[in-house]
Amino acid sequence: MAGPLLEVTGLSKRFGGFVALDGIDLTVAEGERVGLIGPNGSGKSTLVNCICGTLVNETGTVRFDGKAVDGLLTHERTRRGMARSFQLPRPFATLTVADNLRVPLLYTVNARPGRALSPAALDARCAELLQLVALADKAAQLPRDLTQVEMRKLELARAMAAEPKLLIADESMAGLSQSEVDDIVALLIRLNERGITIVLIEHIMRAVMKFSQRLIVLVSGKKIADGRPEGDSRSRGGEGLPWPIVSPSRRSTPPTAPCACSKTCRSRSIRARRWCCSAPTATASRR
Repeated sequence: MAGPLLEVTGLSKRFGGFVALDGIDLTVAEGERVGLIGPNGSGKSTLVNCICGTLVNETGTVRFDGKAVDGLLTHERTRRGMARSFQLPRPFATLTVADNLRVPLLYTVNARPGRALSPAALDARCAELLQLVALADKAAQLPRDLTQVEMRKLELARAMAAEPKLLIADESMAGLSQSEVDDIVALLIRLNERGITIVLIEHIMRAVMKFSQRLIVLVSGKKIADGRPEGDSRSRGGEGLPWPIVSPSRRSTPPTAPCACSKTCRSRSIRARRWCCSAPTATASRR
C-alpha cells in the first residue's frame, strides 16, 4: 500500500520563548481534500511555512512523496511538487496575467530533470490554465485590472502553473462574497478532480465544510482533532468529528452560547464560528 503524499512527524517551532507549534503529527493522502482550521494565532500559517520551507522547524520531520525534505529550500520543495497560494496575492505587477503564469512554468517546471517546454508548449499551457480559472479573456491585462476574486483565481493559477502534486491554499476566499466563495470552492474541487491533493486553510466554515473530506484542527500550536466532518459521517455512516469543534476544556459550553470574539470574528454564523474561542488563552492574547 502506498504511503501518504505528505507526512509530518513531531514538528515543533519556537519563536524565542513562544511555542508556535508543539509536536504536530499529520498525514495527507494522495488525492485527498483536507481542511486545516483553527483560531487566529493557532499556528496554521507557521505549520504551512515549515512544510514549504519558508521557516525551519526545531524538531520533527517533513516527508513528501516518500522522501524527507528537511533542509531543502522553498524552491527546491516546489520543484518536487509542493506549491502554495497566499492570502494576499502578490503577482508581478508589471507583467500581464499570462506572463505571470510563464514565470513558474519557466523556473519550476522547466527546471525539473527531463523537462523543457518549448515556447509553443508554454503558450498552450498558459492558455489551458487561464481557461481553467476563467481568466482566458484577461490574458493580456495587467493584474491591477482584475477584480478581487479574479486576483484570487490568478493566485491559484500561478500555484497550479508549477504543476504540483500538493497545493496548499491559504485563505483563498477571505473578503469575497458568498457567490464568489462558491466559485472558488468549485474551482478547488475541479483542481482536485484533476489529481491535485489540496490542503485548504480557511475561516469561512461553510466553504470548509463543503470542500473538505477531512478536517485537521489546530489550537494554540497543538492538533486537537483530526477526522471527517460530522456532516460527512452522517451521510456515510461511522464516526466523524464533533461539531462545533471545540477543545476539551470547552465541551461544556451550552450550544446557544455566543462566540466570545463575535465583534472581530470573520464568520457571520455563530454556529460556524464558535470554535474561534476554543482556546481561552489564545483568544485573550489577541485582544
